[in-house]
Amino acid sequence: MIDATAVIDPGAEIAGNVSVGPYSVIGANVAIGAGTRIGPHVVIKGHTRIGRDNTIYQFTSIGEDPQDMKYGGEPTRLEIGDRNTIREFVTINRGTAQDEDVTRVGDDNWIMAYVHIAHDCQVGNHTIFANNASLAGHVTVGDYVILGGFTLVYQFCSLGPHSLTAYGSGISMDVPPYVTVGGSPARPHGLNMEGLRRRGFPEAARKALKQAYKTLYRENRSLQDAIAELKGGMHECAELEVLVSFLETRSRGIVR
Repeated sequence: MIDATAVIDPGAEIAGNVSVGPYSVIGANVAIGAGTRIGPHVVIKGHTRIGRDNTIYQFTSIGEDPQDMKYGGEPTRLEIGDRNTIREFVTINRGTAQDEDVTRVGDDNWIMAYVHIAHDCQVGNHTIFANNASLAGHVTVGDYVILGGFTLVYQFCSLGPHSLTAYGSGISMDVPPYVTVGGSPARPHGLNMEGLRRRGFPEAARKALKQAYKTLYRENRSLQDAIAELKGGMHECAELEVLVSFLETRSRGIVR
């Protein structure tokens, strides 16, 4: 299942049923889990761990040195989970010593062509990154986030779970959970209601989040006043607790 033209370092740890396509290069400190399929002309380097049942298409670059001028050759890491689809020309870099030393990508993510995930990013599960979406360094992306094509996310930004960006969005502030944003610079455009419905959020939760959006964005409140108001409903709606927790831990400020 490994093409004769592939170049695999003897130090790499590759499960027995991994397939590797023609002319792919796999370095010494790479570990790849069972059932993963590596296409042709893929390069995987560095201290990189890839889980089970991933599909990595041709011309991707996984685990390369971070594009950070402070990087001094430290043995930093990249960790990729299970069942991810990584399409053509995707680049995912390792972490840096200035952060936690590791870039992480979780499980069940759909990463389309030409996406870039920079050093020290933390990507959750079940996300979709459309073509040419790019994350600068130290970005955090929650579960079920969808990035529209050509979305650009500035360094140190966070996108809360179930948020959605329109194509061509420029993200320079944090995006709260459940919120849809668009434009450059990005501005809020309501809740990701279709996503919430598809994922089975009950009607009561959707109604509570809709009111929370009004409190946060349409009642001319300060952020602290809005948070205080939202706290009053947390005991009735777990989804509000997720929103409030995100808002209380943001130091960068949110898209408004």
